[in-house]
Amino acid sequence: MKEAFICDAIRTPIGRYGGTLASIRTDDLAVIPIKALMERNASVNWEEVDDVIFGCANQAGEDNRNVARMALLLAGLSERIPGVTVNRLCGSGMEAIGQAMRMIRTEDADLIIAGGVESMSRAPFVMGKASEAFSRDVQIYDTTIGWRFINKKMEQLYGVDSMIETAENVAGMYHISREDQDIFAYHSQLKAHQAIQSGAMEREITPVEIVRPKSEPFVFSMDEHPRLSSLEKIGTLRPVSRPGGTVTAANSSGVNDGAAALLIASENALKKYKLRPMARIVGVQAAGVPPRIMGIGPVPATQKLLFKLHFSLEDFDLIELNEAFASQSLACMRLLGLKEDDPRINPQGGAISLGHPLGMSGARLITTAVHQMSNNNLHRALCTMCIGVGQGIASIIEKV
Repeated sequence: MKEAFICDAIRTPIGRYGGTLASIRTDDLAVIPIKALMERNASVNWEEVDDVIFGCANQAGEDNRNVARMALLLAGLSERIPGVTVNRLCGSGMEAIGQAMRMIRTEDADLIIAGGVESMSRAPFVMGKASEAFSRDVQIYDTTIGWRFINKKMEQLYGVDSMIETAENVAGMYHISREDQDIFAYHSQLKAHQAIQSGAMEREITPVEIVRPKSEPFVFSMDEHPRLSSLEKIGTLRPVSRPGGTVTAANSSGVNDGAAALLIASENALKKYKLRPMARIVGVQAAGVPPRIMGIGPVPATQKLLFKLHFSLEDFDLIELNEAFASQSLACMRLLGLKEDDPRINPQGGAISLGHPLGMSGARLITTAVHQMSNNNLHRALCTMCIGVGQGIASIIEKV
């Protein structure tokens, strides 16, 4: 099969819920990294992009009606270029990259923009239609995260635990203590703080100009979710979902806004447009787990991918494990036989510190990995994450 190469990868800074990016529509947010790719790669004939594939988990508000297609048009790409939005919930951005890889490998495409977007700040409330005439039973759901319009059979068969409840389930099943979760969260914040202070992530971030009424535009260029605190203070937070629980706001990922885009090309496109590849996409695989312990999804996804490609965890210089919750991150590490202080894991922090805009996060993991490999002369990276309703996804990339 043909090979698929990542030639560039860029993302917006990640905004807090209701924060700096909250004023930007989701389709406009997706435009920002697409335009940045176009500006940074002037040798490309952008009329010849074969497809734009974006992940997005919500699709209930301004991200409805195929946000990938809307974003490419708003970015100024040709109306002849198609776009498709994919939804594997938290893994949507990584799924988009996997689909791009497969299209290039099978010679269905030579040049693709793939990525993901989510504005959790702008997720709307939705109201179901009446099920009978003159009904006065109106139900309204918040679409920011989690279940809505629940199928009663799904509830009976698998339960409809909230994301936080699944994290508590994992903590209980795999004996992950509150203390260990807090220590993990503290180190995520510390690593992110150090990476930001050193400028390690500057190349992967495109600044966003925020228009403000009656004042000069503000240039937003740094992730705003990180909040380094002492381990002692983290330990004072109350559990979120249940008395005696262990999952808190401090040892959980954020509710965030952001977008990322990657330029993925075949070998023919590399030569044609004089592109310099940053990494090769080796493989992408997904796997399923029980929904009530969705957080362990990275384990079977990683094992499936390693088996398929004949790798072991010792073959990687970098491991980007999405930190949906400290409990599930620790459980996955222990189940995979990884040490909790393994320096290869999330060297620049993870979703607990940086944030977790659902549809963007998978693309963010790979973007971060590509730039770390380039900056630190690393050869091979594993990126993996858990997914709501009981899945995991994993990707392997290699430096070219």
